[in-house]
Amino acid sequence: MGIVRKQSIQNSIYFYIGLLFGALSTIVLYPNAFNSHPEHLGLLQIIVAYSTIISTFSFLGTPKTLIRFFPKVENKNQLISLSFLIPIIGFLFVVLLYFLFKEPFLDFIKPQSLETKEILTYNLLKENFHLVFLMVAFLSFFEVFSSLSRSLLNATIPIFLKEVFLKGMNILLLFLHWFNYIDFPLFLNLYISLYLIMTIILSISIFKTFNYTPTLVFTDLENKKLFLFGLYVLVGGASAMLVSKVDMMMIGKFIGYQEVAFYTVAFFIGNVIRVPARAIGSIATPLLAKAWERNDINEISRIYSKSSINQLIIGGLIFLGLWLNIDDGLSLLPEKFQGGRIVVLFIAFSQLFNITTGANGIIIVNSRYYKFDLYANFILLCITLYTNYLFIPDSSPLSKYDIVGINGAAFATALSVLIFNFIKLLYLYFKMKIQPFGIQTIKVIILILLTYYIVDLIPEINHVIYNIIFKSLVIFSLYSLLIVLFKPSEDIIKFMKDLWSNFKRV
Repeated sequence: MGIVRKQSIQNSIYFYIGLLFGALSTIVLYPNAFNSHPEHLGLLQIIVAYSTIISTFSFLGTPKTLIRFFPKVENKNQLISLSFLIPIIGFLFVVLLYFLFKEPFLDFIKPQSLETKEILTYNLLKENFHLVFLMVAFLSFFEVFSSLSRSLLNATIPIFLKEVFLKGMNILLLFLHWFNYIDFPLFLNLYISLYLIMTIILSISIFKTFNYTPTLVFTDLENKKLFLFGLYVLVGGASAMLVSKVDMMMIGKFIGYQEVAFYTVAFFIGNVIRVPARAIGSIATPLLAKAWERNDINEISRIYSKSSINQLIIGGLIFLGLWLNIDDGLSLLPEKFQGGRIVVLFIAFSQLFNITTGANGIIIVNSRYYKFDLYANFILLCITLYTNYLFIPDSSPLSKYDIVGINGAAFATALSVLIFNFIKLLYLYFKMKIQPFGIQTIKVIILILLTYYIVDLIPEINHVIYNIIFKSLVIFSLYSLLIVLFKPSEDIIKFMKDLWSNFKRV
C-alpha cells in the first residue's frame, strides 16, 4: 500500500474518531459537566477563541508558507529556522501590544451583563488571561511543527494528536470535572497544558528522524517572495478565523458567557451537516487541481455539479434527521441547554445551502482567480461583524420575531454564509460560465420536502429515545427509497448498491 493511500486511510479513521469524541464532548459532557456553571463553559470557549485568533496573527502565515516552499527550497535548515523565528517575533509583538493596551482591551471585552455570575467569570478571565498567551505560544508552534511534519510526508501524527489525543484527553478532563475531582481553574490549566504536550510529542517525533541544524542566516531564501505569500495567507487566514469565532466573542460581550455555552452546544448540532463536505472536499481538491493544470473547464464543471448534488443528498438526510428529532434531542440535554432550537435551525439550513453550492471555494483557490478568495473572506468578515452587531443585542431590529441574543447570532451567521456563497456562485458563473445546479437539484429538494411532510404526519411514540430511533429509521428508509426510485445521482446510487452488496455478504 502506497504511503499516500495508507496515510489517507489513517487520517480518515482519526477524523471520524475525532468527530465522535467531539460529539460526545459537546452534546453530552459539556452540558452536564458545566450544568451548574454554564458561564465557565462560555469562558473556556472565549479563551480558545481569543487564543486561536491571536495565534493566527502571531505566526504570520508561517505554517502554510512552510508547506508551500519546503519542496522548492534547497537549504531546508534556513527555511525551518525562519519558520520558528517568525512566530517567536510575532508572539513577542502581540504580548507587547497587550501590555501597552491591557486596560482598554480588557475593558473592551468586558460583558455588558451586570449579573453577579458574569462579573465573577469576567474577573476569572482577567486573572487567567495569561493562559491565552500560553495557548497562543503552544498553538503557534504546534501549527509550525504540523506543517513541517506534513512537508516531511507524515500528516498522520499531527492529525492523531488533534483529533484523537486532544479530544480524548478532553473527555477525561470533563469526566473529572463533572464528578468534582477537579475544580474549574485546574480544569482550565490542564486543558491548556494539553496543547503543550501535543507540541512536545510532535517535535520529538519529527527530530527523531530528521536532522535539523538551527541557523540565523537566511541568504539562500527568497525572503521577499516568502514574506508576500505569508502576508497573503495571514490576511486570508485571519479573516476566515475571525469569521468562525466572532459570533462567540460578540455573544460574550453583549449578553454574557453562559449564553456562549448554550450557543456552542446548539451551533455544534446544526453544524453537523458540514461533515459530508469534508470528505467530498478532500476527494475533489486533487481532481480540481489536475483539471486546472489542463484548463479543462468541462471537467471542472462536472466535478462542481457532482459535489453539489452529492452533498445536497447526504446533507438533506442529515438535515431531516436533525430537524424532525430536534425537540426530542434537546429534551435529553440539561434544562438550561434546551433553548437552542432556533439556533440549530438557522445553522443547519445555512450549512445545507453552503454544501449545496458545491466545491466553489476549492475551484476558486486552485484557479488563477485564487486572490478572489482573499477578497471574498474579507467581505464575509465585514458582513459577519455587522450582522452580529446588529442582531445579537436587545436592540435587534428583528427582536419581535425572537431573532435576538443567541438566535440573533445564529441568524447573523446564516445570513453571512448565504451571502458569501451567493457571491462565489455569481463570481464563478460570470468568470467561467459554470454553476452547479440543475433539474436533479430541484428533484432532491422536492424529495427532502416530501420526506419531511410524510414523517411529520407519523404519530409520536410516548418515549423520547424510542421516538428518535423510530423516526430516524423511517426517515432513512423513506428517503433512501425515494433516492433509489428517482436516481438524482449516479455516485450515490452506486454507493448504496455497494453498501447493500457488502451488507448481504455479512
